[in-house]
Parts: sequence; C-alpha cells; structure tokens
Amino acid sequence: MTSIDGALSDRPRSTYVEPDIFERVLKGADFTVVLVVAWYFFLDHGPVDASGFLYFAAFSGVLLSFALLLFLRETRAYQIASWVRPARASLAAAGGAAIVAVAFWYFSGVIGYPLHFGWVIGFSACLLVHFAVTRVTLAVWITSFAAPDCFRQRVAIVGGGPPAEEAIKTLERSVASQIDIVGIFDDRNDERSPESIRRHEKIGLISELAEYARSSRVDLIIVTIPTAAETRLLQVLKVLWELPVDIRISGQTSRLRFSPRSYDYLGDLPLLTVFDRPLLGWSWIIKSVFDKVLAFFFILVLAPVMALVALAVKLESKGPALFKQKRYGFNNELIWVYKFRSMYAEMTDQNAVKLVTKNDARVTKVGRFIRKTSLDELPQFFNVLTGSLSLVGPRPHATQAKTGDNLYEDVLEGYFARHKVKPGITGLAQVNGWRGETDTVEKIANRVKYDLEYIDRWSVLLDLKILLKTPISLLMNSENAY
Repeated sequence: MTSIDGALSDRPRSTYVEPDIFERVLKGADFTVVLVVAWYFFLDHGPVDASGFLYFAAFSGVLLSFALLLFLRETRAYQIASWVRPARASLAAAGGAAIVAVAFWYFSGVIGYPLHFGWVIGFSACLLVHFAVTRVTLAVWITSFAAPDCFRQRVAIVGGGPPAEEAIKTLERSVASQIDIVGIFDDRNDERSPESIRRHEKIGLISELAEYARSSRVDLIIVTIPTAAETRLLQVLKVLWELPVDIRISGQTSRLRFSPRSYDYLGDLPLLTVFDRPLLGWSWIIKSVFDKVLAFFFILVLAPVMALVALAVKLESKGPALFKQKRYGFNNELIWVYKFRSMYAEMTDQNAVKLVTKNDARVTKVGRFIRKTSLDELPQFFNVLTGSLSLVGPRPHATQAKTGDNLYEDVLEGYFARHKVKPGITGLAQVNGWRGETDTVEKIANRVKYDLEYIDRWSVLLDLKILLKTPISLLMNSENAY
C-alpha cells in the first residue's frame, strides 16, 4: 500500500473550476455580441424605411443569436478541448457565424426584407474578431495561469475488489479525459481488496481519507461498497460526511435498479447522491462577490470607528492595537484571524487554552467594552477581503478552544462538519443568542446546531437577514459576551 505521506508529497493545491461556469459566461458573451452586431448591421444594410422592418430586425436579431449558439453548441465549440486550440476554435466559430449569416441573408430576401450582402461581410468580420479575442484570451489563461488540472475532477474511490474495479473501468471508458482518480481507500488488506486496480493504487485506509482530503484536493468521493453491506456503509459515511466534498455511492453496487432519473451520472457511471458540497459553482461565486463588495463598503464606512478603537487600545495599555490568532477555517485549514487587542499584551493567549470569563483579569477596560459590543472584531473585514473569512458563516474557533477541560471536537460528534464552508464574522448561531462563553457542552452544541442549519439553508437572502439582525443581536445579547 502506498503511504499517505507519499501520496501527499506531490499534492496539487489548485481549485476545481466547473467547466459549466465558463461555458455559461462564454455563451452569454457570445449571445450579447451576436445580438448587438446583428442589430447594428441590420440598421446599416437593411431597408430601414420598409414597413415593419424594425420589428423584423428586433425579432430576427434574437432568433439569429439563438441559432448561432445552437450551431456552436452542436459543433462542440463550448467544450474544454476547443478552449486550448484558439486558432481552430475562433475560425470554426467565425465560419459557423458566416454560414448562419448567409442562410439568414437569403431567407430575409425571400420574406420581403432584402439585406445588402455587405451585411454578411460586416457581421462575419466583427464576429471573427470577437471569437479570436475571447478564445485566445481564454486559451492564454488556461495554459499560462490556471493550474493544469483545474478543469478535471479529482476522484477518490472508497472500497476495493470487483465493485471498485467495475466503477473504475466504467469511468476510464467514458470520462477518462475529465477526471483524475487520486487513489483507492479501503480497510481490507486481503485478496478481496488488491493493492492496485487498473494502475490505480490503494493509498490509505478509509479513516485516512479525511486527512488526505484536507491536505490534497479531492472533488468527489465515490463509495463502491455494496448497499447491501448497510452497517459498513453507514460507518464509512459517518467518517466522511464532515468533509466539504461531494459524496456519491456507485449505482453499480446496488442490487436494486432505480429509474435512470434517480441517478446522477459521471460519464456512464450511475451515482446515488449522499452529500453535496454546500457552496459550489455559481453559489460560491455569488457569495464571494457578495462578501468582498460588502466588506469593502463596511471598511470605508467604519474606518473612523476602527481608528478610534485602535487609538483607545494603544492609549490604555502597552502593546500593538491588533491581535492575531490561529483558528480553524474552511476544511479545517488554519487561518490567521485579526482582532483589536482586548487583553494586556503580556497576557494574550494565542491558542485560547483558557477561555475568557466574566470579570477576567486579563481583559482591559477598553477590551471589556469592545468585546461586549464586538468592536474588537472589526479588523476581520480585512480577513474577508483576503478570502479567509466570509461575512456570514460559522464563527471560527481557536485551535485549542475547550468546553470544560475538553476540546470541542472531543465532546461533540460531527463538530468539524461546520467547516464545510468558510467561517464568518457573524452567523446564524450568533443572531439566535449563542455568543460569548462556551463553558458547557450544551452551549457549544447549540452553536454547532445553528451552524449546520445555516450550511443547509444558505442563500443570499439568509446572509442579508443575518447581517441585518446582527446589530440588534449585539444589543440584546451583550450580557453573554465578556
């Protein structure tokens, strides 16, 4: 068995980019340009004075744009393989535009609105420029700046033996160019589970997959354990569900045969959905843009307040105005979180081994005020700009944070599932009154319950609702913060 350390020695740090995102953006750009160019040349080369021509031009521009996009889609102009060949892709797209334009030029004359042939030349020439610029730009980005595997899903196979071999064989036959199988994880070390299957090696136990997925990039986990082995399957899923990774069960392992619509398909492999990443594709983009735009706005508006807080901290006690602390971020990655210093500099606790309590002697007078009002957390807007935090999400906890004498993860099963999304400055737990001290299991359990509810229910409207409720929550629950 290849060791986990060996498998991680050359681990990629890229992020998977869904081709669908680029396809939709490219289609939107193509549609808009085709529509504008078509309308421009209609007015320049058509019988503008003819009765009803403007209505004809408006409708025909839209129809022409849809027709060209359909032509490009059918000729596979929006597939990844064409993006890295810009000359061929742009010429093929421009050729398609010319063919559609000639056909449309002919039929416009038949229905009584003859266009000058210059319309075809101008329309085709403009689109040749558009296709050349967009395809060359995309190809340069892919080949020069993007990671080589950013458009390829990295798949981990759980389980060995014939079920895993059957799933791998199906994947290699149907989507070999779109995925990378990173390795096989299985607890068995006998003839039922060989050390390698079709050149793919077993690189760890199932319990080690969580560590691997947090250190390397895994986009999809396919469990090939037969659904009939219910107890073992549940044990495996219990280990994996905390990860921010799509988890599927191979449909080939089930004796039951569902309707094809019950399955997701990766190539020809039927998959039963178990867990989905909470934020993926457009949801991730929308939340990222939402975070950064609002964070920048809040920094501009609150800059005078932050300056006054920093001055007050510096005047009361010696030491820096800012304090940074390592905390758990997305997928259990360690991040630096910034705050205004609320303790005497010589008493600060980098690891939060001892939680702050009421009337804590380590906290300064200014510190007590800014902690109650959460003004100490204003520098975290800069964390949002750099991408380590979100505006809204589960609050990031310090690495050694405890309830009583026990770490949070030791007293609460499934604790790390709250790290499926980026942590936030505020969250659903905080606006529901769960902020401040966590000296009992009940308190941390309620926080995590709301964190998981937020992950399941996420939407932009929910984020806005939490942001609007946060100031009210700070005033109503300030007695819980020390």
